[in-house]
Amino acid sequence: MDGYEDKRRDFLRKLGFTLAAGLTASSTISANIIKSDLDMSISSDQKEFMSHYEKWMDEFIAVIKIQKVDPENVENNKNIVLLSERAKKWQTRLHDYMKDDKFARYYMTASERMTLEI
Repeated sequence: MDGYEDKRRDFLRKLGFTLAAGLTASSTISANIIKSDLDMSISSDQKEFMSHYEKWMDEFIAVIKIQKVDPENVENNKNIVLLSERAKKWQTRLHDYMKDDKFARYYMTASERMTLEI
């Protein structure tokens, strides 16, 4: 394995840890958090954030699918890096929003489809 591949795998591993940390940021999240009958109303700021996040997630799912079948695709690997850099910019905001249980439920429900792809 060359140095680039090592760095890429390390980067993807770190990104996975970052996303996982965002998912567990709220100490009150329980196994029942994504029940459909729970109130998942969120503020307008949170809705705007989730709109951007869901667009990002769609892009990230697309590169994950390519990564699975063509891990040496240089252009796709560049896109993974760019998307990951974008995600770093809003991690602090996500961490703050995750303190709100309703937002955490909403976020986890929305993120479930990306988790299935990873």
